Amino acid sequence: MKILDVLHKETILTDLKSKDKKGVLEELVAPVALISGMNSEDLVRVLMERERLGSTGIDGGIGIPHGKLKELDSLILGFGLSRKGVDFESMDGRPTHIFFLLFTPENSTGLHLKLLARISRILKDDVFKGKLLNAKDNDEILSIIKEDDEDF
Repeated sequence: MKILDVLHKETILTDLKSKDKKGVLEELVAPVALISGMNSEDLVRVLMERERLGSTGIDGGIGIPHGKLKELDSLILGFGLSRKGVDFESMDGRPTHIFFLLFTPENSTGLHLKLLARISRILKDDVFKGKLLNAKDNDEILSIIKEDDEDF
């Protein structure tokens, strides 16, 4: 499976407006809720519960909010860019700019961990991150990810 197998153009947001964690999560969840038919408030609640365990804001301007849902049949992935950056309580204390949002079915722990690892690995590449940060639209984001997309 590749990242582009689960990332849909409609779930890519290239200009997040929110300035705080909950607002960003609400923005990221909106298109995912539409595609999945899930309630956006429920999705945000699952993410906020996960955030209470520890921030999913890792270092280097990256956030990978994620959660598991009983009602979900397959992986759902979203992407967002915050041009100005958001205080996402990252490990390095710096603003977060690049977000990958991940929801997986409750019983798919292996797949969940593989996708998290894959996303973390590609985001360690500064050239890749720079391209994402400078992308103008959804098509460009998809094209950049396609260049690096491998099975996980």
